[in-house]
Amino acid sequence: MTETEFLSLADVTLRQIEDAFDRAYQNDTLDIECSRSGNVLEIEFIDNGSKLIVNSQAPMQEMWVAARSGGFHYKYDGQKWLNTRDGSELFATLAGIAQDQGGGAL
Repeated sequence: MTETEFLSLADVTLRQIEDAFDRAYQNDTLDIECSRSGNVLEIEFIDNGSKLIVNSQAPMQEMWVAARSGGFHYKYDGQKWLNTRDGSELFATLAGIAQDQGGGAL
């Protein structure tokens, strides 16, 4: 994948993540605040002040996640983003983090 292709895919992915969290907020399942600056999406869980940060790393062609439970790296396999260590899928991990940190469904 070229750098341009990666940047486009990463941007779409960040928008999808932000949209999912915004829907959860609008549906009153999570009390969060999202802010995005370039390739960094920060989600703050209002009830406890914890944060979830998702960002793209163009040199590595990875998406990185930082959460209370740790840091995770994801590579695109042509269909989905998979954890470079355990093979878990990015959106499934984010749903688990939302439940753990925010107490609600994503």
